[in-house]
Amino acid sequence: MSGTGLTGWTGWREATGRALYGDGGFYRRPEGPAGHFRTSVHASPRFAAAVARLLAEVDEQLGRPDPLALVDVGAGRGELLCGVLAAVRRADPERAARLRAYGVEVAARPGGLPAGVVWCQAPPPGVSGLLFANEWLDNVPLEIAEVDGAGVLRYVLVDPVSGAERLGGPLAGADAAWADRWWPGAVEEGCRVELGGPRDEAWGAAVASLERGAAVAVDYAHSAADRPPFGTLAGFRGGREVRPVPDGSCDVTAHVALDACAAAGRAAGAVHSLWTTQREALRALGVAGSRPPLALASTDPAAYLRALGAAGEGAELTDPAGLGGFGWLVQTVRMPVPGGLRGAREWQTCRS
Repeated sequence: MSGTGLTGWTGWREATGRALYGDGGFYRRPEGPAGHFRTSVHASPRFAAAVARLLAEVDEQLGRPDPLALVDVGAGRGELLCGVLAAVRRADPERAARLRAYGVEVAARPGGLPAGVVWCQAPPPGVSGLLFANEWLDNVPLEIAEVDGAGVLRYVLVDPVSGAERLGGPLAGADAAWADRWWPGAVEEGCRVELGGPRDEAWGAAVASLERGAAVAVDYAHSAADRPPFGTLAGFRGGREVRPVPDGSCDVTAHVALDACAAAGRAAGAVHSLWTTQREALRALGVAGSRPPLALASTDPAAYLRALGAAGEGAELTDPAGLGGFGWLVQTVRMPVPGGLRGAREWQTCRS
C-alpha cells in the first residue's frame, strides 16, 4: 500500500492529488518544499525584493488602494511573504501599513509568520493588488494521456505503490477537447499529453479573485510551438530528481502549458496577457548578475564583497539554463501592465 492509502490502478490526477495534498501528503510535511528543492525564493532575498518592487508599481497604478493586497498562491511556509513584507517595510512604511498579506496553501499555518498574515486555502475574493504564484501551477494535479499503437490517445493509469503505468480508456469530453486545442501534435505511438485543464481552471479562478490588479504565474513552461513530445513528468526529493512515484514520498510535478492558462485568465477577466522569461522579468525589476567594477575592491573592499555576493545571487536567479528559464505570465485586471515589466525584452502576447 502507498503512503497515501491509495491502491490499484488509477489516473495520475487522483494519484498525484492524494500523494501531494492528502493526509500525510508530501506538501503537508513539516519541512515544507524548502526541505527538498531550491526555488527562487530560497536562492536569494533579491527575488523577494524584486516582487516588492513589482508590488509597489501595481500599488501606484491602482492609485494606492487601502487595503493593498499581496496574495501568495502556493505559499509554502511563508518564505516569500515574509521577504516581501520586510522589503516593503524598509522601503515604504506607509505602503506597509496598508498592506494585507495572504498566504494560500493547503498545509497548516506555519509558526513564526507575522500576526497580520491571513492563511487560507483559496485566493481571497474581491481584493486589489498583486497575486503572485511561484511554482504553484506545476503542482496542480492533472491527467496524463499517451498515444497507443493505433494512434488513439488513452489515459495513462498508474499504480501508486510502484509507479508502474498502463494505458486505460480513450480520452473523452473536456480532456479530449483540451488535447485537440492545446496539444494537437501528439499523433505518434508513445507521445504523451499532460492535460492541463485543471490548471487552467485553477488559474482562471485566481485571476477572477482580483477586483483590480495583476496576477503573475512563474513556472517552468511551454507553449503550443514547443510542447515536449514525451511530457515532463518528474519527481524530486531531498534536492535530487527521482522517479515520480505518487506514494507521498516525493514531489510530483510537470511543466505548465502557460498559453492555455493565459486563455483561461482572459476568460476570467484579464485585459492584458503577456509573458516573458524570469531572466528578462527580473532584469526589468532591477536584478542583474553583472560583477562589480574591480576598482571598487581597492577603494571599498567591504562594498565590493557585498556587490560580488549580490551579483552571484542575481546570476543564479537569471541563469537561462536554470531559474532564469522560468516563464512569467503576467495578466492584469482593470489596470495596464506594470510599468517596469513593460521594459522587459522578449515579451510575447498570449493569444488563444
